[in-house]
Formats: sequence, structure tokens, C-alpha cells
Amino acid sequence: MGEIQTRAYLNGDLCASGIELEDLSEWLEKPDVVVWVDLCSPDSGQLHAIAKELGLHELAVEDALSERQRPKIDFYDSHLFLSCHALALDANNAVLLESEIDAFVNRDWLVTVRKDDDFDLSHLVERWDRSSSLGHHGAMFLLYGMIDDVVDGYFDVVEAFDEYYDEASGMLFAGHPFDPTEQKHWFQMRRALVRFHRLVVPMREMVSGVMRREHSAVSPDMYPYFQDVYDHILRVGESSESLRDLVGTIVETNLSLRDFRQNQVMKRVSSWAAIIAVPTLVTGYYGMNVPYPGSGTTWGAVVATLASVGSPIALFFTFRKREWL
Repeated sequence: MGEIQTRAYLNGDLCASGIELEDLSEWLEKPDVVVWVDLCSPDSGQLHAIAKELGLHELAVEDALSERQRPKIDFYDSHLFLSCHALALDANNAVLLESEIDAFVNRDWLVTVRKDDDFDLSHLVERWDRSSSLGHHGAMFLLYGMIDDVVDGYFDVVEAFDEYYDEASGMLFAGHPFDPTEQKHWFQMRRALVRFHRLVVPMREMVSGVMRREHSAVSPDMYPYFQDVYDHILRVGESSESLRDLVGTIVETNLSLRDFRQNQVMKRVSSWAAIIAVPTLVTGYYGMNVPYPGSGTTWGAVVATLASVGSPIALFFTFRKREWL
């Protein structure tokens, strides 16, 4: 059995809480009363009981019971059904924390269905209580507060990603490549960013669907508030796109720096190999068991010694001048 919370608002002011499900119809018959019902990890029986009491569509109920819904909005005769995700980022473990929130919305009631209790409702409830002046707009006021609270959390995630990638970009020029642990963390953060982008972008369509005037879901007075949420979603979407571009740039820069470091190493190795090869060539030539010019003479030994010592020294300074060593 999932946890259930219920509240009733009269013109935006709290008038009752802890309402029994069988009494919902009685409360909804009262004029200017809006009822909120929250189900946390409900079982099928609880949700179907609510559906029978409020006339929820069977397809919407099925979506609310299924796992990992994408952000969307569906329109039915008596209500709307929408799905969104509250998000947070654990940057230390490179994990995007998701909490799915489904909602059934009518002029007189709002039913939220949460898959877990990771989304803190206390802040949302306090926000509703502080903004009671908008309560006469019905359940759309409650819906606005919920969506806006979810979207505000996206900015915290964007900021966390931004700080991480600023630090990561600074490490590129630290003079040492990422170790395997850092590379794994990098990959997980990039995967979390992709998941964040996939959950944020559909929110634009969901919010714009609520605002569509042909459905008359939002009153003219509430329209600017939903427009503000829509603008916030656009900003988050643009920020996620910018972060993806930044990640791509960092990856390309990291590959370029890695190739540069490999070229530097190869030049040093090749330079030292050339320095060592020259005296080996000279001693090998003069060590042959056949007559050669200067064989058995003092000047031949001097030439061999100078060639063995002088050539590596000359190569060393030549390579140093060209910054190969």
C-alpha cells in the first residue's frame, strides 16, 4: 500500500487535510473547493479506486502504473494526464537522480502519482500555501506550482554539470592525461548529461500542450505564469545543448592533446635512438675484421673516437634546438 496525502483548498486557502478517499466526491460537490490527492508508490487497487471515484481514463491509469514514462501530456474528456521527472545530479558518483511524477488534472482536482518519495513535497506544499491569492484559478494553480518547482530543480542540475565540465576542461592542460578512474567518471557524467537532455527537451511540448488555448485548460490570468515556466524550460534546453557542445569540444581537445603528447614522446624516443645509433654505426664499422682506411694507425683511432663522441653530441644539440628533446 502506497502513502496517500490529501488536502482541500477553498479559494486558495487550506480548509481540510487527510480526507478519506471515499469522501472525495462529497468535497468536490462543494463550490470553489479544489482537492489535491498525492499517491506515493501506489498499488493497482489504490489507483483504480481513485479512478472510479473521479472518472479517470483507463489508458491514463495504465500509464501512471507503468514504469519510466517519458515526459508527455494526454487530453481526455474530463481531465488531462501528464508525466514529468524531478531531477537532481550526484556529481561525485556521476548519477542523475530521477523521480517520475504523473498527474491527473481537472478544474476541481489534481491527483499526483509518484513512483518514489525522492521528490520533496514539503517545499511544494509551502509554496502553494504562500501563493493562496492564485487559488481561485482552481487546480491549474496547483499544477503550475508543481511544474515550476520541478523545472527550478533543473537549473541546479545544469549548474552542477557546468561546474564539473569547467573543472574537467581545466584539467585538460594540467600536463597529464586522465587516469582510467577519471575517464570512467567522465563517461558516466556524459551519459548522465545525455539522459538529462532526453528528459528535459520533451518538457517543452508538455508545457506548451497545457497552454494550448483550444483546450481552454489555462485561464487568461494563469497563462503568464505557465508562459514563464515555458521560458524557463527553453533556457534549460538551451543550456543542455550548450553543455553537449562543450562536452564535444572537450573530447576533441582531449584527443588532440593526446595525439600531441604521443608525437612529443615519439620525437624524443626517435631522437635518442638516433643519438645511440650513430656511435653504434661507427664502432661497428671500425670493429670489422677487414682492412679499412686508418686500420692499425693512430689517426684511424682518433677519427673513430671523434666520430663516436662528436656525432652524438652534435645530434643532441641539434635536437634540443628543434625542441625534440
